[in-house]
Amino acid sequence: MLKARVTLDPAAVVAPVSRRTFGSFVEHMGRCVYTGIYEPGHPLADEDGFRTDVLALTRELGVTTVRYPGGNFVSGYRWEDGVGPRERRPRRRDLAWHSIETNEVGIDEFARWAAKADVEIMYAVNLGTRGVQEALDVHEYVNQPTGTHLADLRARHGAEKPYGIRMWCLGNELDGPWQLGHKTAQEYGRLAAATAQALRAAEPGLHLVACGSSGSSMPTFGAWEATVLEHTYDLVDSVSCHAYYEEHNGDLGSFLASATDMDHFVDSVVATADSVGARLRSRKKIQLSFDEWNVWYLSRFQNQPPLTRWDVAPPVIEDEYNVADAVVVGSLLISLLRHSDRVTAACQAQLVNVIAPIRTEPGGPAWRQTIFHPFARTAALARGDVLRTAVDAPVYETARYGEAALVDAVATHDAASGDVALFAVNRDLTRPVELTVDLRAFGPPRRPAGSWTLCDDDVRATNTRDRPDRVTLRPAGEVTADGNTATVTLPPVSWTAVRLAAR
Repeated sequence: MLKARVTLDPAAVVAPVSRRTFGSFVEHMGRCVYTGIYEPGHPLADEDGFRTDVLALTRELGVTTVRYPGGNFVSGYRWEDGVGPRERRPRRRDLAWHSIETNEVGIDEFARWAAKADVEIMYAVNLGTRGVQEALDVHEYVNQPTGTHLADLRARHGAEKPYGIRMWCLGNELDGPWQLGHKTAQEYGRLAAATAQALRAAEPGLHLVACGSSGSSMPTFGAWEATVLEHTYDLVDSVSCHAYYEEHNGDLGSFLASATDMDHFVDSVVATADSVGARLRSRKKIQLSFDEWNVWYLSRFQNQPPLTRWDVAPPVIEDEYNVADAVVVGSLLISLLRHSDRVTAACQAQLVNVIAPIRTEPGGPAWRQTIFHPFARTAALARGDVLRTAVDAPVYETARYGEAALVDAVATHDAASGDVALFAVNRDLTRPVELTVDLRAFGPPRRPAGSWTLCDDDVRATNTRDRPDRVTLRPAGEVTADGNTATVTLPPVSWTAVRLAAR
């Protein structure tokens, strides 16, 4: 059997676990909103038209933050279309996803949904076709106490108290030629700085996120971040990162190593941001908001014929996820946690139906996709501090990313309870790995207090409406603890979580 070793030390702290790491994303795209979170005619809809089965799954998933309302959608969105009496709201073309937006759900409805789901809203403003004034207007509507025109309008619409939205994204993917209002880095940097300055004047304590590159493969990657941050460094708190991964041409080995690319992406953006900070002689450290990430079979979407009809909520990129996809999602969460000193927010895109952990059928059931499980278990177990995890494991060669470790892992330590949570992936296609966890630095021995693994003899197995629990978590193989070490066997192509409690 292959062997690997992880060494943990409670003094080797990366950063506290940021609860915003476990964010999601609801965009007015496809069936994410309509027949996703909202379906008033559904048997399980509540008094506001929200599907209670989806709300329950959202809470089970452990989502803490939700980015809204887009995405590409936001660059053509008029927020005021989605407030007031529904019968007066205009129907609009959504040019981003070639559909009709009914505006039945707007910020007031979404705020009610977020309160029921117990999630924080991360709000994105339109800096594609709009600008500073619209950002100030929507801020006044959602965050200003009554006594001004737009705050009083919100109160007349049924929300006396402000929504208190703290995180604000200054546009979306404006480096991308596909984006309505696409801009150069200079153009966007100046607009983002002006918008940030105005929002700071309105409410100084907001957390503002500038658009980074929409992917590390963009030809302007790096140069975009540098230029944008030269304009905005003292005005924003974070810069965004977006990354999607898929298996190419049956190359499962490379796909399983996708997190090595995420690691490089984060390190590159951090280096660029710190370089700008050094040139500006600033002691401030820009954080990263990885507010779009997931497995997405983008090549399938790009090879489909373009939509020609203008429909309401047409099915769009409803990828069905398998075991290997879930293992990759688990490994991407390991990467995000590993960088918790700089990645302080992240949003898996999206929540329902659109490349999502939750699937629904109109008028029918909702179920968990395979990728639901590593996210939910990580969100539940990761507490306290992220530890700098030293992994000694065999390596293998990938065609896409070069050399990668067969085992990757990260751990968290909750000093209050003494619990250690370990998250690990085995990327080997056929062989299990015996993983030894060195806990000597913790002093008193730890005992196994729960283990979960996601694996299957068929790495292409999926969950469907008829077999919603075909793939789920199951107890890991025997976890043994002997003095100051623990041992667990990681099956091939697997994601595993282990809780080790103080005796």
